Amino acid sequence: MRVIIASLICGLLFGFGLLISGMSNPARVLNFLDFSSNWDATLAFVMGGAILVAAPGMYWVRKRNKPLFADKFDIPTSTTIDAKLILGSAAFGIGWGISGFCPGPAVVAIASLQTDVLLFVGAMVVGMLAQHWLKPKAA
Repeated sequence: MRVIIASLICGLLFGFGLLISGMSNPARVLNFLDFSSNWDATLAFVMGGAILVAAPGMYWVRKRNKPLFADKFDIPTSTTIDAKLILGSAAFGIGWGISGFCPGPAVVAIASLQTDVLLFVGAMVVGMLAQHWLKPKAA
């Protein structure tokens, strides 16, 4: 139960930060990606602020032997750059560039009930399910 409550608090804090920073507004993101007109540097400042806040926390966490609510850290060890990684990154970037949403802000924006948000989240869910279904089964 502690893990669920901690996850809920972290998710709410993250969502609140997205709302306050304006990152749940796709126009703000698209204006950051468009250097030709109305360039908006807000996203760069939000990223910089997030790094400044997260860096000391990551330093502290790496000094610990184990997480607060688990037996061990679950840190990826693979350094392989393969087609799956490149295609997934490209799909993420193209979707972000076209819609102005990435998964976190899209979930926050569901509350608006706007058609474009609901379509994006629906497509995102279909993509997640397709990835799960198409993943080779372990032998």
